[in-house]
Amino acid sequence: MKIGIGCDHRGYDVKRRVVPMLQRAGHEVVDLGAHSEASSDYPDFAFEVAQAVSSGRLDRGILICGTGIGMCIAANKVPGVRAALCHDSITAEMSRRHNDANVLCLSADLLGDEVIDRMIRIWLETEFEGGRHARRVEKIMQFEQRYARCRSSG
Repeated sequence: MKIGIGCDHRGYDVKRRVVPMLQRAGHEVVDLGAHSEASSDYPDFAFEVAQAVSSGRLDRGILICGTGIGMCIAANKVPGVRAALCHDSITAEMSRRHNDANVLCLSADLLGDEVIDRMIRIWLETEFEGGRHARRVEKIMQFEQRYARCRSSG
C-alpha cells in the first residue's frame, strides 16, 4: 500500500518512529512533512496528504498533530477524503469497517507508542464492509458533491 504521512512539529517524533514501522510492514511511505520539530502549521500538511489521497496518488494517509483534531478538520475539507480521528483500536477498526476512512488522524500527545502502533496496524488491515455502510458513505459523497455545486454557483 502507498501511504502518505504528515505531521506538524508536535507529531514529528511519532512520525519519525512510525515511518520505519510502516516500511518494515512492506508499505511504500511518502513523507510529506514536517521535516523537523520547528513550529509549523498543521493545515499545510493535512491538505498535502489529503489532496494526494483524494487524487489517488496515495492509497491512504496518516496525519499526526498534538491532539489529531486540527488535522482531521483540515483533511476533511478536501473532497473525497474521509478522515477519522481515532483514539483506540475499536475506533480505528470501525473507521475502516463502517466508514471506509482513507485518512487516519492521531494524537501525538494523548496516545502512547504501543496504542498508536496497534491502531495503525488495525487500520491498515481492516477492510471496508460495504453493504448498508456503502450506502451511507455514498450519501456522504453525494452531499459533498451537491455542496460543491452550490458553492460554485454562487
